[in-house]
Amino acid sequence: MDALDPVMERLGASAFMVYGTSSDADMRYLTHFVTGDPVVYLKRRGDTGVIIVSQMEAARASRESRTAVLTRSDAGLFEIMKSEPDRWKALASMVSGLAQGDGIVIPPQTPYALGLALAETSKVYIDGTTVPGLRSVKSRTEIAAMKRAQAATDRAMNVAVDLVRKAIPRNGVLTSGGKLLTSERIRAAMHQSLVWKGYTASETIVAPGEQSSLPHCTGNGPVRENEPLVIDLFPRDDETGYHTDMTRTVVRGTPPADLYEMYKAVLGAFELACSIIRPGVSGVSVHESVVDYFRDCGYESGKRGFTHNLGHGVGLEVHELPSLGVSGEQDLARGNVVTIEPGLYYEGIGGVRIEDTGVLTKTGFSSFTRFSKEMVL
Repeated sequence: MDALDPVMERLGASAFMVYGTSSDADMRYLTHFVTGDPVVYLKRRGDTGVIIVSQMEAARASRESRTAVLTRSDAGLFEIMKSEPDRWKALASMVSGLAQGDGIVIPPQTPYALGLALAETSKVYIDGTTVPGLRSVKSRTEIAAMKRAQAATDRAMNVAVDLVRKAIPRNGVLTSGGKLLTSERIRAAMHQSLVWKGYTASETIVAPGEQSSLPHCTGNGPVRENEPLVIDLFPRDDETGYHTDMTRTVVRGTPPADLYEMYKAVLGAFELACSIIRPGVSGVSVHESVVDYFRDCGYESGKRGFTHNLGHGVGLEVHELPSLGVSGEQDLARGNVVTIEPGLYYEGIGGVRIEDTGVLTKTGFSSFTRFSKEMVL
């Protein structure tokens, strides 16, 4: 990948290395190879990248990876291990030999033992921004995969909302099929919907009542009428590895007046952010505009009220660059896929959050979903 050459040139390094499984987003992005066993990706300056795999995986890697492929044997690892029994030192010796120069760039998630071993054989430079920066601008193929993920997420969200809408209140608690309607039941129904479509969700938020005042409370127990229910779903496509992210807040019955005022403010903040975000503006400026809007509505930001960033990038990781928050100083770019997710949270009242994922086009934010944002069911 030629895009890695500039960082090597700037640092005076001869190679860029990533070590890990495909659960490492950088590794999957650079190689397109899916593996549960750690492999080495190595790119010398001016050359194409190569992955170093076991003999067992060589044929599959040759078909599926977008890089050249070497076996560990061909890369010289087993010969090195005859005289170096320490696996990390042997691996470092192999990498340094293939790098053919002085200076190797590695990402910060590199195992500490490997980093130390590399430092004994070569200069080591840490770079944690180049590959995440490349990942932050999506191709048409990536955007298409994320739109498919959003369609599956919409269906799963509809399963949850439909359960709440059709529930029967009994003594203030919602029931479905003669049983209590709980966060756990709603979460399981959404996950089942996604599994059938080839998506996996974990840590899905279904936070009822007072629990909704904690932005990332997973949620448990029965759902009650006239109280908020925050549903935040961020599944992963089993085939492509790409995510989407979506939140809705609903109430079965009549929300308290202060909660409904919060909802109107959050919806207004969402619409404001959608209207001003575009390539060329910084993430922090959009975030601060929402902070100002909430202040004008009578809501604070920081420790109470609006307590988190406005949004974040989405892709092979649920949270990645760019940031729509205080650290988002860089200008946003066409092709960034981001969330917009304003929220307000108060103990004794609950929380409200609305979130869409979408792509930045030359004219602004194009959401991947048209799912209803109505609160009252």
